[in-house]
Parts: sequence; C-alpha cells; structure tokens
Amino acid sequence: MEVDIQQIQATVEKEASFVERLTDEISSVIVGQKYLVERLLIGILANGHILIEGVPGLAKTLSVKTLADAIQVKFQRLQFTPDLLPADLIGTMIYNPQKAEFTVKKGPIFANIILADEINRAPAKVQSALLEAMQERQVTISDTTYKLEEPFLVLATQNPIEQEGTYPLPEAQVDRFMLMLKIDYPSPAEEREIMDRNTGGETREVSKVISPDDIVRARDVVRSVYVDDKVKEY
Repeated sequence: MEVDIQQIQATVEKEASFVERLTDEISSVIVGQKYLVERLLIGILANGHILIEGVPGLAKTLSVKTLADAIQVKFQRLQFTPDLLPADLIGTMIYNPQKAEFTVKKGPIFANIILADEINRAPAKVQSALLEAMQERQVTISDTTYKLEEPFLVLATQNPIEQEGTYPLPEAQVDRFMLMLKIDYPSPAEEREIMDRNTGGETREVSKVISPDDIVRARDVVRSVYVDDKVKEY
C-alpha cells in the first residue's frame, strides 16, 4: 500500500498546532515539570491513562487540574480515601418513594477528564471500580451499561507506597495505565520562581485553548502516522 508521507506530515503539523498553545497555557501556571507536562499531552493524544507518583507538594494535582482547565471538557476530581465506596465513583440506584421506582444517580466518573487523587489511599475494591471505565470506556450500574463520553481520560496521582496509609494498586489496575511517571523535586531556580509567583499577589487564570473536537481529530491523525514493518517487527 502506497503511503503519502508528505501528506501525513502536513496533516500532523496542522492538527498539532494546538499543542504549543496548550503547553504555553499550562506553563503559565506550572513552574518547570516539563517532563510531566509533555507526558500528559502524550496521554491525551494517545488516548492512554496516566499514573503520576511523587511525594506531596510537587504540583501533581495542580498540573492535572490546569490541563483540564485549558480544555473545554467536563472535569471531575475524586479524592480517594480509605472510607470511599465504589458507588461513590460510578453511581448507584436511588429509590424514589413518590414514584415507587428506582432511578439511576450517576457518579462523578461520568466526565471527560478524571483526576483520581491519591488513588492508592483507597482499598482495592474501590480502585477496581475504575477498571471497566478505564478499559471499556463504559460503566455498569445495576443491569444497565452506560457509555462514557469521549474524550475520556483518567489521570491518577499516588504517593510512594512506603508512606503510611497507602495500599498497593492491583496489577490489573496498573496495567490499565499507559504511562507511570515518577516526579522529582524542582531545581533551586524553579523553587525561587515558585516563591516569587506565590508572593506576588497575582493569580493567573487559565484560558480554555482547545475543544474536545480538537483532541478527537488529533487522535485520528496519531493513528494514521506511518509505521514501517521493520519497526513493527523490532
């Protein structure tokens, strides 16, 4: 099959124009963490969930929230705690005594970008409640299955397992993440800039620079990128 490399390259350049705008918008709030920001964008373009590990205070949560704020999508933050229940994530059936029937109350999982904050502070049964949503992009409540809107992306943060009050993620759960990122401390110069920004009295508002349609089109282009047979067989 003939592949028009130049046509693919031109399409990539056209559809990737928003990447620089999105990166600049995130960088206006997040100091440093270039490694994290780049891989968050990779996750969006490759339609893959991301697990971010690092000690508290390294802007893991702020990075994900800033990314969601820069995209015109529905965002939900889920704070994982030891007493969280699966129904708190996916939803449940609520009995309506006036109508004498059960109605579905959808949970916060019905969003486009999910921030699963400190995911390893919840027990395994709660972490497992995300499996169907992450793999199949759907959620089953009672005997009814509901499709999740695209784009759907789970960006989870976790503290190192050595810390008190954390649970190891099940292997099946870890397998659902395309990338696992380990975040380190910022450099001294970046720490100084963080101090300057937080003591300057000015708060930077994030602007929405792309839409869900931009992401869907970019993902289609990513899937059309030519991969030679030699690379596939490597």
